[in-house]
Amino acid sequence: MMRSLYAGVSGLQNHQTRMDVIGNNISNVNTYGFKKGRVDFQDMISQQIAGSARPTDEVGGVNPKEVGLGMSVASIDTIFTQGNLQSTGVATDIAIQGNGFFVLKKGDETFYTRAGVFGIDSEGTLVNPGNGLRVQGWMAQDYNGEQVIQTSATPTDLVIPVGQKDPPKATELVHYLCNLNKNTPEIPDDPTPQQIQEGTHMTSVKIYDSYGNTHILQMNFRKVPGQPNTWQATVNVDNENGIDSETRVGYNTTDGVGNTYTLQFNNMGRLISITDSAGNTSGEAGDIIMQVSYNVPDSNPDANGNPYRQTFNLNLGTIGSMDNTITQAASKSTTKANYQDGYALGYLDNFHIDQSGVITGVYSNGSTRTIGQIAMASFTNQGGLEKKGDNTYIESTNSGMANIGESNTQGKGSMLAGTLEMSNVDLSEQLTDMIVTQRGFESNAKTIQTSDSMLETIINLKR
Repeated sequence: MMRSLYAGVSGLQNHQTRMDVIGNNISNVNTYGFKKGRVDFQDMISQQIAGSARPTDEVGGVNPKEVGLGMSVASIDTIFTQGNLQSTGVATDIAIQGNGFFVLKKGDETFYTRAGVFGIDSEGTLVNPGNGLRVQGWMAQDYNGEQVIQTSATPTDLVIPVGQKDPPKATELVHYLCNLNKNTPEIPDDPTPQQIQEGTHMTSVKIYDSYGNTHILQMNFRKVPGQPNTWQATVNVDNENGIDSETRVGYNTTDGVGNTYTLQFNNMGRLISITDSAGNTSGEAGDIIMQVSYNVPDSNPDANGNPYRQTFNLNLGTIGSMDNTITQAASKSTTKANYQDGYALGYLDNFHIDQSGVITGVYSNGSTRTIGQIAMASFTNQGGLEKKGDNTYIESTNSGMANIGESNTQGKGSMLAGTLEMSNVDLSEQLTDMIVTQRGFESNAKTIQTSDSMLETIINLKR
């Protein structure tokens, strides 16, 4: 009878533990990134009254007689099922779709979390604004003008330098494409203004010098009289201001040639060669690259006293191709510059984060630059992580070491900016568990009450 009392006590205690876990789950039903807990019970050791016996020739076998001594908590598991995603529209809010954790730092301590409620502090560091823990990742490094992220390196703090200057970049490449109208009339020797206008196709595009000043690159195309499928192009940079410009075929020809060149097409309307005013001709295959130089006003001369000149490459397309190149067909002239790589001084005023966690800065001058990438961690046994509060976890001896890398690799999920992962607590499930737990608690209490009544009856036997 005393055994039933203590079995009831163990039931009361452990159902209370289960109720504590349920209460914690319900209290965190609206906590971003929270993962619910689950209590598993197991029976305790049993007291053997009689052992088992094997069958004999006369009688069959006998099962053991055992009385259980109650129950205990087998485990309290953290259930890492995916929570629903809620759109917030905040650029620094990030949800993980799939497995993985964000990596946070406090000094030398490392924490892991599923709650991507992040923001920027006064120094531009990406942090959790609730506790100041710093989000870890890799900052982009500049290699030969390109922003490269070394994800094999040790993660560091991520800094988003809002307001940082992006220095001006001189135009180094201009790309032309589309078409010259085969039916454009030739300009006679003594043309009228209308004939000049009808026989000339003019294009212009903004380019930039090393100061970030804008200049107008203008190219005028006209058919060469008496030479079929041949056009002459005149290149001017800020023609109205009288800035000298030069054009050269290739990369190694001599400075000092004029600002005109001729284009030769075949009978299929495909470009087959370019010749500059010094007689330099393009090759028979590959891209047609011309160099254009112009004087940059109000700049320091070189050591020889010559004006400072800016040079860029003019890509007219691929010889013999109809794609991404200048062609000649009986269709409206549409030849224009579709790309140039220069820009003026700008400031970082916005950024966005993609599914790989790459942070890209958007500058006021229209340029973009990779700033860094957010790291993710995964574990062999994520259920073995220890909770440290503030929606964070730390490694334990049974979780395994953190495997830190970029998202979408080695079983890690993807990141969704502007969204947050909600708690995975299901209220209907928790309330049902609460009813079952309450009934279990009451039943164990009834076991104690009944055992007490039986003991009282025994005591009253002597009266």
